[in-house]
Amino acid sequence: MHSERSNVSGSVAGPPPQRREPARAGADGEPSAAGWRQHLSYLVLVCAKGLSRAFFRIEVHWVGEPVDDPWSDVRVVALLNHTSLYDWLFVAVPPNRLLHRLARHGVLPSAAKTMQRPLVGRFFGFLAGSVVTVSRERDHTWQQFLSSIGPDSMVLLAPEGRMKRATGLDLEGRPMTVRGGIADILQVVGSGRMLLAYSGGLHHVQIPGQFLPRLFKTIRVRVESVDVEAYCRSLREPPGSEEFKRAVKADLERRRDLYCQP
Repeated sequence: MHSERSNVSGSVAGPPPQRREPARAGADGEPSAAGWRQHLSYLVLVCAKGLSRAFFRIEVHWVGEPVDDPWSDVRVVALLNHTSLYDWLFVAVPPNRLLHRLARHGVLPSAAKTMQRPLVGRFFGFLAGSVVTVSRERDHTWQQFLSSIGPDSMVLLAPEGRMKRATGLDLEGRPMTVRGGIADILQVVGSGRMLLAYSGGLHHVQIPGQFLPRLFKTIRVRVESVDVEAYCRSLREPPGSEEFKRAVKADLERRRDLYCQP
């Protein structure tokens, strides 16, 4: 395994999903309301990146053989080992051009419980160009989310679907497993690259339930760039089948347990 290191100083039941349409210019050539929202989303992301770099030290390791440009043709960004609502601090890692794509073409599934929080929900609503509310069930909200993924979309998600608590388990006391939704996304996307972000955990920064984070801590993440088409072929199961879904879940859990080291 080849590794590079660099230091940077510095989803529950709810209402039907709402997808924000891509930006269109108005009749007078001025940006539409959706266009202004995308500009605001990019501003929020850049400011969040600045705050992360100012108050935390981030260590980044690349897993595997590095590609020439790991930030190009990214269709999926999956964060494994979801431990805190402050996982957005990892926005300090990618270059601004990826943040720009996220503001314009990003699709983020989010739980109603998160989006209904007064401040957190408003903030999370600007972390991607389209933030879609989904339930925990495989129902019409999930199908509408999948239908919102277009040929230029970049999906941002936490495949485990819930946060790890201080006990190492989820809120209900269950082990942290990967859910099958990521397999559906890979089938819809079909090609391009997937960035797997292996979080070292943020409980030393903020444990779920705490309001304020502890500043000036070191945050660690490993990142792996994977070709989506080659990855799906490597699982040797037909996409769309239950066998394919189980293979994706098992593989991502194996990678998480291997690379998500504090």
